[in-house]
Amino acid sequence: MTNSQLKRVVVTGLGAITPIGNTLTDYWQGLMNGKSGIAEITNFDPSKHACRIAGEVKGFDPQDYLDRKEAKRMDRFAQFGVSASLQALADSKLVINDLNAEQIGVIIGTGVGGIKVLEDQQEVYLNKGPSRCSPFMIPMMIGNMASGLTAINTGAKGPNTCTVTACAAGSNAIGDAFRLVQRGYAKAMICGGTEASVTPLSLAGFASARALSTRNDEPQKASRPFDKDRDGFVMGEGSGILILEELEHALARGATIYGEMVGYAMTCDAYHMTAPVPDGAGATRAMELALKDGGISPEQVTYINAHGTSTAANDVTETKAIKKALGDRAYAIAVSSTKSMTGHLLGGSGGIEAVATLMAIANDRIPPTLNLDNPDPDCDLDYVPYESRPLEIDVALSNSFGFGGHNVTLVFRKYR
Repeated sequence: MTNSQLKRVVVTGLGAITPIGNTLTDYWQGLMNGKSGIAEITNFDPSKHACRIAGEVKGFDPQDYLDRKEAKRMDRFAQFGVSASLQALADSKLVINDLNAEQIGVIIGTGVGGIKVLEDQQEVYLNKGPSRCSPFMIPMMIGNMASGLTAINTGAKGPNTCTVTACAAGSNAIGDAFRLVQRGYAKAMICGGTEASVTPLSLAGFASARALSTRNDEPQKASRPFDKDRDGFVMGEGSGILILEELEHALARGATIYGEMVGYAMTCDAYHMTAPVPDGAGATRAMELALKDGGISPEQVTYINAHGTSTAANDVTETKAIKKALGDRAYAIAVSSTKSMTGHLLGGSGGIEAVATLMAIANDRIPPTLNLDNPDPDCDLDYVPYESRPLEIDVALSNSFGFGGHNVTLVFRKYR
């Protein structure tokens, strides 16, 4: 398709269930106030674990959105994804009915899927035998169920799939949904990421890989992207969902527009199972290609919501990549990591971070990076430490990188 044939794509609804707030308003206020959602784990006894902290979602009741029986047949990751989708749909005021259902689709990514159900059913299998395993185990466990159940609960009958690209899954979902609307395969898409992998087995696995912070006595200071004293990332959980819509369709119904999505790119390092390529070449190309896709020059970029995991491997590499992709302009761009407040939601991170990026554009305010007390000398950009900052934002990027070498950049801009 030629550029003149591509549809303009806007964001008309947002939903968020996060460690710092279970609504869009609460999440945004938490970011603006520099609120940390990281604390000692409460959903199970973490005393035997080297890492005992996480960004848990607090006060979430799936029955605020779902029938009690239906909620019981969902893993927590699917509860989050469906609930955030219903939030976003309500925020957009988009009504799905028999006339438009086939033109509205769903893509929700997850890195791990229903691991809590898998762990619980393994205990049942070992202690009570195979005949006692739940008949709902498989549909509760598989990663596509957040997308499938969202369609069931909204009536969306258009394109439906699930991205599973580790910590890039939520951003891949948004990017793939963007392509479908841009090319006319859907009028609107419900898209984003969800994760609920703060479980005993997941925690043990990441800790064994020496990826997690063990600053257990100071949980709110444990996630410290770009800081010299960082010692690993902190797991989080939750979901962030966007409603992407064809511009003409949105204008025809008088929708509120948070911003316009203009670019998307994905690349692969093809280097290592877990480590990024040291020179950041894959991340650099993702940013360069996404900017090219959107017809955006480096001089137009105002803000980058960094992947910013608080690991030695990511923070320096991402900084290198930003400087290579944006040149001298990199030093004039505000960069922040909202993972300093929420922890790392793995496959859900791209969703809540895209929500944060769009709210930053809509409100002309940059979320801060917490705990940047002693900046790493190799991390020398403007990371907006401690406090949010008012700044007129035209174009913003959201970066996500995942195990396997997946790199994704999304480009949003103010709607004009």
